[in-house]
Amino acid sequence: MAIYTGLIDHYRARLPIDDDMQVISLVEGRTALIRLNNIPLIIDKGIELYVKFEGLNPTGSFKDRGMTMAVTRAVSEGSRAIICASTGNTSASAAAYAARAGITAFVLIPEGKIALGKLAQAMMKGAVVIQIEGNYDDGMRLVKEVAAEAPVSIVNSINPYRLQGQKTAAFEIVDELGRAPDYHCLPVGNAGNISAYWIGYSEYAGEKTRVLAFAEGECPYNCEKQTDTRPKMLGYQASGAAPFLRGAFVDGPETVATAIRIGHPQSWDLAWHASRESGGWFDEFSDEEILATQKLLAEKEGIFCEPASAISLAGALRDIRSGRIEKQSCVTCTLTGHGLKDPDTAIQQSSAPVIKTAASLEQVKRAILDNIS
Repeated sequence: MAIYTGLIDHYRARLPIDDDMQVISLVEGRTALIRLNNIPLIIDKGIELYVKFEGLNPTGSFKDRGMTMAVTRAVSEGSRAIICASTGNTSASAAAYAARAGITAFVLIPEGKIALGKLAQAMMKGAVVIQIEGNYDDGMRLVKEVAAEAPVSIVNSINPYRLQGQKTAAFEIVDELGRAPDYHCLPVGNAGNISAYWIGYSEYAGEKTRVLAFAEGECPYNCEKQTDTRPKMLGYQASGAAPFLRGAFVDGPETVATAIRIGHPQSWDLAWHASRESGGWFDEFSDEEILATQKLLAEKEGIFCEPASAISLAGALRDIRSGRIEKQSCVTCTLTGHGLKDPDTAIQQSSAPVIKTAASLEQVKRAILDNIS
């Protein structure tokens, strides 16, 4: 049996990779596509609802998909250092892949605006962390300016190879389902991910069409459904950081969902294209709604994602209830990062009791019996 060695090797024929390149991988990809069992019962619309749990990548977020490509290309071009601006997940991923490659990672983070679980990753993996007095958008501006004058490669999503790696998540969903979903829901911050998924679905739809058109014999799946099928792309933003809902960049974005606390998305045009071409839409949610959905997913399905991730499910549930997402549809939601990225936020809203009792059988038994539902 062939051993899986990462998404570049697995999808090499569909990626801009030369045969002689040294692949920098931490065996990312192949994350779980989990069918939700309990939450769909609440809405009862006959929906087939899945989450693509990208928190199961090596550094706990979807950023690893793009970083393996970006760092592989940087090393092949002779770079000895990479640089990024980050709200947390990009810095953790860049630090890991730089360490794997034996090069230096410089990460610019906003002061006081980063979850400690993410900052710890970057620091432990040897990145040079530069904390600026400003937000993510300030950091992104500085990264571009520095890269124009210093020998470093930018690995933010303005690097086109990032999106090439991230598109493989769409490949995996189609491979597992045997078709594209009807709707795909994502958190939107910098907007690289919604752009990358649309690239992936579009490439796979064209390829599947060609394969099925020339196949001999009976098609093993529903060819009419499979051929040239792409989902509607649905992007959701926090109300305090929602430039796609405002129709313009937002200065000073604010939200508890730190991973999408971005007011000047770098993939602005690509994301609009993905939404419009797919027939999708954007919507927004308050911090309270985001956190409530994070808690719902953990309590009802046992899946612990970071706050920004939960907004994709929040959007799916609202649109299913309203009928905007049609009954009997297949819906996939990307959970971009693991809940352990931001444990402080999770603990602050947790309702699970911590019961203090004497270290005796009688007292522990009483505590259990009193709390059996």
